[in-house]
Amino acid sequence: MTTTAGDHDQQVDDSFHVFDTTLRDGAQREGINLTVADKLTIARHLDDFGVGFIEGGWPGANPRDTEFFARARQEITFRNAQLVAFGATRRAGARASEDPQVKALLDSGAPVITLVAKSHDRHVELALRTTLDENLEMVRDTVSYLREQGRRVFVDCEHFFDGYRANPEYAKAVVRTAHEAGADVVILCDTNGGMLPAQVQAVVSTVLADTGARLGIHAQDDTGCAVANTLAAVDAGATHVQCTANGYGERVGNANLFPVVAALELKYGKKVLPDGALADMTRVSHAIAEVVNLTPSTHQPYVGVSAFAHKAGLHASAIKVDPDLYQHIDPELVGNTMRMLVSDMAGRASIELKGKELGIDLGGDRELVGRVVERVKERELQGYTYEAADASFELLLRAEAEGRVRRYYRTESWRAIVEDRPDGTHANEATVKLWAKGERIVATAEGNGPVNALDRAMRVGLEKIYPQLAKLELIDYKVRILEGRHGTGSTTRVLITTGDGTGEWATVGVADNIIAASWQALEDAYTYGLLRAGVEPTE
Repeated sequence: MTTTAGDHDQQVDDSFHVFDTTLRDGAQREGINLTVADKLTIARHLDDFGVGFIEGGWPGANPRDTEFFARARQEITFRNAQLVAFGATRRAGARASEDPQVKALLDSGAPVITLVAKSHDRHVELALRTTLDENLEMVRDTVSYLREQGRRVFVDCEHFFDGYRANPEYAKAVVRTAHEAGADVVILCDTNGGMLPAQVQAVVSTVLADTGARLGIHAQDDTGCAVANTLAAVDAGATHVQCTANGYGERVGNANLFPVVAALELKYGKKVLPDGALADMTRVSHAIAEVVNLTPSTHQPYVGVSAFAHKAGLHASAIKVDPDLYQHIDPELVGNTMRMLVSDMAGRASIELKGKELGIDLGGDRELVGRVVERVKERELQGYTYEAADASFELLLRAEAEGRVRRYYRTESWRAIVEDRPDGTHANEATVKLWAKGERIVATAEGNGPVNALDRAMRVGLEKIYPQLAKLELIDYKVRILEGRHGTGSTTRVLITTGDGTGEWATVGVADNIIAASWQALEDAYTYGLLRAGVEPTE
């Protein structure tokens, strides 16, 4: 059987569902506050990625979700996904056909509706304040009514696993009732996130055998097992997985969409995405992180920038022979790349592979590679770090390989002044004295801090000679007091991320004060920016 969503470019196989609830459950994460425009943007990313269902929210429960469904119908032509509205079974003692919130679900225009139903007997009696029999009738009446109105219905059995532990026969009765009333899928929800994989697999297997219903899984991550629990449910026969992008969700989050989908495609051999979509996974993950205004997790499986990063010299030696020796998949399959990290743990193979990654052919020069290894270890002993500052490492590597330091200017001196004013405000001023192309440059500028003032003074002085610097923008700035040193006299490390509109790079500086360390990182940032722009050194 196949089903389509709107004017699909491709038909979606209905035998296995990838159901995304980022816009509803994921939005409950602390720190996420999505506008309607944000939700529309994320929905487009998810549809491009190829998920089968996108749960947009609870229409009628709040104006934002109601507006989202209205705008989504007008503004998005879904190619791969079907839009899903979320709501609850009708109220106790009422009729589904007369329940306002059930009407709001229909008014949303969504072709699929997910109903949350109580499956834990104590929740029925204490939260709904009704009888166990009436709860079953609420499920039966609401599912049947929505099916009569031409809607496809999924039922989320809230707190199912806790309910099953307390009263397994009643929990199964809720599943059976939803299935018999016409629900296409009944989803077993680990709402408290307390289950472990073996437990999930055992329960799903039993419920599947005893009810005959098509089952899905919704796993929270409170034990750190949401992805494993989701896959355990699949092993037991579940054919519908509910996830959120990057694992966003209430408390510690939900099952992460991306490792679940990657495992299904690459480890289970299940075709759950359109052709070529998996290779777009890293981009989609980072794009959604940008919309919700959260920094992408660098260590997230499959899509994190560190997911295929190698630091140890032993790993590098093996990877030089065959990358598969220390990687469980080819990173390009999920749109990621292998990275070599250069640190005091680096060996010759690490340096050679990193050089190749940066486009610098070391030509098997063992003496050169040895010098670079020793230089890196010496610098890291002083507090530098190159695994997070590729641009500074490339400048070091080029200096050793070319036998010269690339210089576009020379620094005569710099000075930063912070003035504390009587009204409690501060004035920050910097003066730099530089030499470039035989010309002595003296420039002064103010900023919102001493480092910003230095940055502006450098621009004032150098942009007239190097107009390419006008494109540079300081994107991120991190300071760390190095371990083993104490007090205000501690050694400081500064990492600066700079961009030029087409790419970003990181540079590092280390000194006994924060301003001097910042100056070093700024100098590397400017030098690397000019190198990227193809400007030839003059000094």
